[in-house]
Amino acid sequence: MEQKRRFGDGRILVVAFEGWNDAGEAASGAVTMLRDALGLVALHEADPEQYFDYQFTRPVIYVDDEGKRRLRWPSATVFGPPTSGAVLPRSIEPETPLSVDQQDDGDSDDDETSLSLVDNIFVLVGSEPSRGWKSFAAEILDQALVHDITGIVVLGAMLADVPHTRPISVFSSSESAEVRLEFGMERSAYEGPVGILSVLADVADVVGIPTVSIWASVPHYVHNAPSPKATLALIEKLEEIIGVPVPRGDLEDEAAAWESGIDALAGDDEDMAAYIEQLEQARDTVDSPEASGEAIAQEFEQYLRKRGDGRDGFADGRENPL
Repeated sequence: MEQKRRFGDGRILVVAFEGWNDAGEAASGAVTMLRDALGLVALHEADPEQYFDYQFTRPVIYVDDEGKRRLRWPSATVFGPPTSGAVLPRSIEPETPLSVDQQDDGDSDDDETSLSLVDNIFVLVGSEPSRGWKSFAAEILDQALVHDITGIVVLGAMLADVPHTRPISVFSSSESAEVRLEFGMERSAYEGPVGILSVLADVADVVGIPTVSIWASVPHYVHNAPSPKATLALIEKLEEIIGVPVPRGDLEDEAAAWESGIDALAGDDEDMAAYIEQLEQARDTVDSPEASGEAIAQEFEQYLRKRGDGRDGFADGRENPL
C-alpha cells in the first residue's frame, strides 16, 4: 500500500500579516525570521494601489544606506527559494534577505548546510490589505498553484488575558481531517468576524490545499511592545508542522529580557502585580491535568468575539476595522 504523504513533505506556504492578526508583532516576526534564515527571495508582490488604503496603512519615509530619504509603501509579498525563478517586484527593497551563509547566529555548519538545502518553503508576509480581500485571496492562491503549494500555514497572535510569566499559549487547528489526525489538532468551532488569514484559509480549502492555523496568546497588558516570547512560541510550533529548524539567533535572550522587563514594571506597581497573580492562578487551572483541551480554544474564540464587536482594537492601538 502506498504511504500517504505527510503535510510537511510537499511545498508549504507560511503566512503572516502585520496589523489585526499580529499582536506583539509575533506572527510577522516569526515569518520574517523564517524567510531570512532560508535566504528566500521575492517572487510576487500584490499591487499596493489595489489592496491598501493609504489613510489606513500609511507609507513610511526612511533614510537608506546612502543617506537618501525614500518611501516604503505597504506591501504583501510572496518569497520563495532562489530556484523558483524569483524576480524583484517594483516596490521591494533592494536589499535581499540574508542567506544562511551570511548569518552569524551561532548555529553549526551542519545546520547551515541543511537549511541551505531546504527548497520547499515559501512565505507570504506584509501588511494586512484593507480592501479587495476576495481579489487578494484569489491572487495569492493563483501564486500558490503556480508554485505547486500543497499546504498553507497561517500564523497569528492575539491579545489575551494571559500572564507573561507562563509559557505562551499556542492554539493550532485545521479544517482538514487528515491534518488534524496527523498532528493531533482540533477543529475550530469559532463563528464570527475574521481577518484576512481566515479568508485565505477558506479559499485554499475550496481549491483543495489543506491549511493549518497557529495562534499565540500575547498578554494584553504589554501590547505596545514586540513580544519575542510569543514569536519564539510560534516558531517552535511552526517547526513541528513544517519539519524545518529555524535558527533562534538572539531570540531566546530577547524573550528572557522581555519577561524580566515586565517583572520589573510589575514590581513597582502593586495593582499590576496583583492582576498578574490572578492571571497566573487562572492559567495554572487551565494547565492542570483536569482541564480539557478546549480551554485554549475557548480563550481564542473569546478573543475573536471581542475583536469582532469593537471592544478591542489593533495591537498598536488602531481601531478595529471589522
